[in-house]
Amino acid sequence: MRIGLIGAGHMGSTLAHLCVEAGDDVAIANSRGPDTLRDLELMLGEHAVAATPDEAARFGDIVVLAVPFGQYQDLPAAALSGKTVVDACNYYPQRDGHHAALDDGRVTSSELIQRELPGAHVVKAFNAMRWDHLRDYHHSAGALRRYGIPVSSDDPAAKWRVMDLVEQLGYEPVDAGSLRAGGRKHQPGTDVYTADLWADELRDRIGIDA
Repeated sequence: MRIGLIGAGHMGSTLAHLCVEAGDDVAIANSRGPDTLRDLELMLGEHAVAATPDEAARFGDIVVLAVPFGQYQDLPAAALSGKTVVDACNYYPQRDGHHAALDDGRVTSSELIQRELPGAHVVKAFNAMRWDHLRDYHHSAGALRRYGIPVSSDDPAAKWRVMDLVEQLGYEPVDAGSLRAGGRKHQPGTDVYTADLWADELRDRIGIDA
């Protein structure tokens, strides 16, 4: 697959390494420009290229957002139209500023991103495990038992594409349901967030809602 990554911090660069290791081609971007990513580009090898956010969005069959949630209104909406977009962001009010609709539970952060990107197919995934554990725990117990990654979306086809990516990276996808009902189950403050659960235990805890 061709994977675009917007965000080159711990999570974005970790996912870039995992994708390249799995045989994918990667374009990775940050807010400071491709020239600040040349060392990472070199480390990732010939299947990766540093890019602008717009270029990474246009490059990817799947595009991963690994930026602070507070930057969600700065995403290249036009370039992301029609794309499967993985929301790996988390809302932290102390960092992102308070958002009343999020604070009182009227909406999830993924729903706000979907509203900001009306032409994209948003899937919440890769947000509930620490970046260093995501780096270290893939393929941890072989094919018989794997750590689970919760996946939420309102688009079944996009959800399946992301679930395929989760499997490719050495984890087991767990269908958590929709952006509204499912997204609430693996955001910060829930009992599965950063809990590093085997897939069967995660499935038991999280259930599936439409």
